[in-house]
Amino acid sequence: MTIKTLIFALISIGFVRLSWQSLRNRFTYGVYRFLAFETLFGLFLVNVDRWFADPFSPSQLLSWFLLIGSLPLAIHGFWMLRTIGRPQGSIEDTTELVVKGAYRYIRHPLYASLLLFAGGVFFKAASLTAGLLLALMCVFMTATARFEERRNLIRFGGAYEDYRKRTKMFIPYIF
Repeated sequence: MTIKTLIFALISIGFVRLSWQSLRNRFTYGVYRFLAFETLFGLFLVNVDRWFADPFSPSQLLSWFLLIGSLPLAIHGFWMLRTIGRPQGSIEDTTELVVKGAYRYIRHPLYASLLLFAGGVFFKAASLTAGLLLALMCVFMTATARFEERRNLIRFGGAYEDYRKRTKMFIPYIF
């Protein structure tokens, strides 16, 4: 067993412990979110050896642009959910539909930031294995978003349906 496999197994146990409640119900988005984080972590482990290699190559510069660019979107998304969404308990249980800031253009800024981050990790050392993991992560993140949208339709009703019609899922003006 390699050290990376051992690290993956140990961290995965931690992910399972953190996600246990949502993993018990396969009809929630928690399962897909868990799988998205698992593939993202696998992608990181595949590329960690090349993290700082050839720092000024085009792929490394693109990688750092995506990695750093994911941070403000994540901070902004969390901030908007906390201040405008007024969650009851966890950040997932917002009581108000957030349609300002980045949410004015995309419905899932936090997931979009994870996709940017995953793209940054991929470009550290693009390979077939890394590409497969990135593709799987994108599939799982999209499934997570779709499940969450069903939940939001129940929670916010017609207001969420109108919001869905005028915004994109992850990338403004495109998807």
